[in-house]
Amino acid sequence: MRAVAKEAWIEHADALNAGGQYASGRRARSVLDESREAIAELLGCEAIEVIFCASGTEADNLALQGLWQHNARGRVIASGIEHPAVLETVRNMETQGAEVSWLPVGADGVVEGYRETLAGEAAVATLMMANNETGAIQPVQDFCDAAGQIPVHIDAVQAVGHIPVHFHELGATTLAASAHKFGGPKGVGLLLARRSPAPSAILHGGGQERGIRPGTHDVAGAAATAAALREAVAEMESEQQRLSALKESLRSAIAGIEDTVIHTPEHSLPGHVHASFLGAEADSLIMLLDSQGFEASTGSACSNGVNRASEVLLSMGVPYATARSAVRFTLGSASSKEDVDALIAALPSLVARARLAGMA
Repeated sequence: MRAVAKEAWIEHADALNAGGQYASGRRARSVLDESREAIAELLGCEAIEVIFCASGTEADNLALQGLWQHNARGRVIASGIEHPAVLETVRNMETQGAEVSWLPVGADGVVEGYRETLAGEAAVATLMMANNETGAIQPVQDFCDAAGQIPVHIDAVQAVGHIPVHFHELGATTLAASAHKFGGPKGVGLLLARRSPAPSAILHGGGQERGIRPGTHDVAGAAATAAALREAVAEMESEQQRLSALKESLRSAIAGIEDTVIHTPEHSLPGHVHASFLGAEADSLIMLLDSQGFEASTGSACSNGVNRASEVLLSMGVPYATARSAVRFTLGSASSKEDVDALIAALPSLVARARLAGMA
C-alpha cells in the first residue's frame, strides 16, 4: 500500500456516512465525490460511471451477472484463461442455463478466433485486459470493436495502474479494477459501468452507486484508492521501463537454466515472468524459494490456497506435467535490482534441489 494511500485513508478514517443529510455526512459525500471524479479522469470515463465496491471479484460478478440478466440471459462468450473471478462466475451462469461459447487460446496465451464467435448474438462477452499468471496482454480493443452491439466486460484488474486504460476509448460496457493492484487498500474494487446498457442489480438495498452496488460507502477506502491511482498513473511510464529491464534480466536467467519453458510472451505486463522448470514440482520450488526469502506462486493467488496445475496454462495447450512445474514471479514497485540479482543467483541451486525431490 502506497504511502499516499495510507495518508489519505488515515485522514478520512473517521468520515461518517456519506448518505447522511447532516453536515458531517455532507463532508463525507464531498470526499467521496472528489475521489470518484479523480478516478474517472484517470481512467477516461464520467464520474457517474465509477461504481465503488469491495473487490475486483465483486466488480466482475456485478458486471457479468448484471449484464446477463439485463439482456434476458442469452449466450455468454468467455475464455479459459480468465481469472477465477470471471471463470467461476461464467461457470455458475452456465448452471443457470447460460449457453457459453468458449474462445480458443493460442500457445502464447492470447485468445484467438473471437471475431467469428462475436459474429452472432450474445448477452455479454468478456475478456481480461492482461492475464494474471502469464502477464499476456489481450487484444481488448479489437475485441470490443468486433463485438459491435454485444455488451463487453473487461477484467482490467491486472492492468489498471500498470498500463494505460481509457474506458471511453476502449468502448467496453463495463470494466473491473482492484485498488490493491496499484498500491491502494485491499477491500476496494472499482466497476466502470456505462449509463446504458447498465447491469441489472444483483444486490438490493439502499440504492447507493446507481443501485448497482448498494451499501454504506467506504469513504476512506475511496480516498485512498484515488490517491494511489493518481500516483500510479503519474509514474507509470518510468515504472514500466524500470520493471521491464528487471523482468528481462530475470527472464534471460531463467532461459539459461536447463529444461525450462517460459510462458510469458513478449507483449506482456512489465513485471510478469511465468515459467516451468521441467522435472520440478512447483510446490517444492515455492517452498524452497520461500525458505530463502523469495515469495512466488504457482499461479493465481486467488485459488483459496489450493495448489494445482494452472487452468490458464492448460487452456494454452501446455502439457499437464509442464503446468505442474510452473512458477509465477511478479515484480512491483517494491522490487529492486538487488532483489532480482539475488533471485537470479539462488534459482539454479533451488531448481536443482526441487528436481531431486521429483514430481509427486
